[in-house]
Amino acid sequence: MKISKIILLILTIVFVGIQFIPTKRNQSESVPNTDFMIANNVPNNIKATLQTSCYDCHSNNTSYPWYNTVQPVAWFLENHIEEGKAELNFSEWDNYSNRRKKSKLKSIVSQIKDNKMPLSSYTMIHKDALLDDSQKKEIIDWITSLQ
Repeated sequence: MKISKIILLILTIVFVGIQFIPTKRNQSESVPNTDFMIANNVPNNIKATLQTSCYDCHSNNTSYPWYNTVQPVAWFLENHIEEGKAELNFSEWDNYSNRRKKSKLKSIVSQIKDNKMPLSSYTMIHKDALLDDSQKKEIIDWITSLQ
């Protein structure tokens, strides 16, 4: 057998094998009282935008795409969500200190102004998560009013 066929066979076996390694699912049945939306009485238009553009990576409830069950993509998504939640978790918002909340609000405004959030790797696939200028202005103005 040629070396290339052996390598292809080994790669196929590894690919099939890793499909059986489970990942954690970032899903919850309920919205906690500590959620950003509840704690801040967020207007419906901003609520919809935040849920579409931010909550998949920055909350305890991700809406997973179909390809989430394919490894190694599922590992990438799991890692990405864990990093996002470590930076900001909207589901745990009201557990943050007032100082941390102010810092996070400033950071949200800065990230949106600088077009750093939502991530381009996310919006490449989730086109509806892209923020247009009016959505950015609405969110920034509303968050600024909270500070």
